[in-house]
Amino acid sequence: MEKTIDNLDRKILEIVMRNARIPSKDIALVCGVSRAAVHQRIQRMIDIKVITGSGYNVDPKVLGYTTCTYVGVNLERGAMYRDVVPELEKIPEIVECNYTTGPYTMLIKVYARDNEHLMDLLNNRIQMIPGVTGTETLISLDNSINRVIPVHYDEK
Repeated sequence: MEKTIDNLDRKILEIVMRNARIPSKDIALVCGVSRAAVHQRIQRMIDIKVITGSGYNVDPKVLGYTTCTYVGVNLERGAMYRDVVPELEKIPEIVECNYTTGPYTMLIKVYARDNEHLMDLLNNRIQMIPGVTGTETLISLDNSINRVIPVHYDEK
C-alpha cells in the first residue's frame, strides 16, 4: 500500500497530533467533511503506518523517574546493533533507541529514579550486554522544547 497523503490528510494530522482525543465531529467541522470521512482517513493513515501510535503523554517525574539521560553506546561492530537492540528492549527504563552516525553507534534515552538507579542501569544492565564496549552519559537538566513535527498543507 502506497504511503501518499493529500492535503485533507495533512490537515487531519495537524489536528490529531496536537490532541489525539479530539472528537471526529470537531475535526470534521474544521476540515469541512463528514465524521465518517475523518474516521476513514485516520484509519487509512493507521493502516499505511503514517500514524504509528496514540496515547497519553505522562510526566515521568510523577512516576518517580526524576533523572532523564541520553546515553551514547559504542559497540564492538556496528552490525551488532541488531543483536543489542533486543537486549536493550528488555530494560523498561530505556524509552528510545537510535542507530547513529558520529561518536556513538547508538544513542538511547533512559529514565532513572535517581543517580544510584542510573548507575545500576549503566553498570549492571547496559554495559553487561555482549558487544557493548562503552557508554557516555549525558544527564538532561531540563526539557525546554517538546513538540510534534510541523505538518504543511495548502490552504485552499
